Amino acid sequence: MIFKVIGDVHPGTHFLGYVKYYPDSRGDRVLFGRTYRQNSVVSKAYGILADRPECYVYSPAVGCVITGVPREDVLTHYSCRQTLAALHRSPELLDGSAVSKDLLAIIEWVVAAGAGDVIGVTGSFLVGVFNARSDIDLVCYGPRGYEVAEALFAERSLIHPYEGDTLTRLYVRRAKYMAGSSFDALMRQEARKLQGLTAGAGAHINCEPLRADGDKTFAGVVAQEVGAISVLARITDHTEGLATPALYGIEVVTVIASTIDEPAIFARRISQLRSYLGAYTGAFRTGDTVYLSGRLVHIQGPGSLDGFGIELTPWSATESFLANLAD
Repeated sequence: MIFKVIGDVHPGTHFLGYVKYYPDSRGDRVLFGRTYRQNSVVSKAYGILADRPECYVYSPAVGCVITGVPREDVLTHYSCRQTLAALHRSPELLDGSAVSKDLLAIIEWVVAAGAGDVIGVTGSFLVGVFNARSDIDLVCYGPRGYEVAEALFAERSLIHPYEGDTLTRLYVRRAKYMAGSSFDALMRQEARKLQGLTAGAGAHINCEPLRADGDKTFAGVVAQEVGAISVLARITDHTEGLATPALYGIEVVTVIASTIDEPAIFARRISQLRSYLGAYTGAFRTGDTVYLSGRLVHIQGPGSLDGFGIELTPWSATESFLANLAD
């Protein structure tokens, strides 16, 4: 199985992540001489791993049981940056499709910009299960990587923004994961992310900003789940929300629903929003009012990280955790 690694803090026994590709006769990908299926729903990993209970692990950082790979079971580590370098050296590794040609043009731009150390290739092109209909998934690392990625996505000879009729295509892509958001609000939220359409094939391309090597923002942070809560909140600080794992400062305006007694007492002490997945990275800005539905967690950490927060990482088979612009 191929796991997508989540976060940058892992217990000594496992690497945290969810199943991205797994053997299944109903799939449309071929890997290791077998048919594989792609998974894009994090909580489905529980079912896929039903015969591998050793892949269920409690994460003190996230504050709940999630999935991961026992370290002794790891066979291959796929490096996003090494893959970009390998495809630059050996373009024959790709299949010559229009989307592959677009990716090679983007890689040429990255290498010419001297940014091969802060930009990488992920998704299907990382593990070798791409086809002519594949998206292009990139990652960038740290503030310099984010700056380079912004310049790349502004290069109209390579990437076109979602606009006009193509906005509907983007809405359909996102709405199935972010139900309840209006078209205008969701598009405003999505416009803040690094995504678009490639100039040649018109394939979806996105870049997820990750934290720089050596970033210790979440080191030593421990979370404990208290319950579930839905609120309207105001974003008070988005500085740490521009990279995954994302951390936003928030102030609760109104409690809408909760599984705990006296939620208003907790609401006064909720000061942060966290997401270990890229769906909400870079989506909000200081001053936004946001509808949030997630886990209420007590967070213990250095300095301002100590307190209560709302956790959106969706390791739950029964609930949908959401964060949508409300204005």
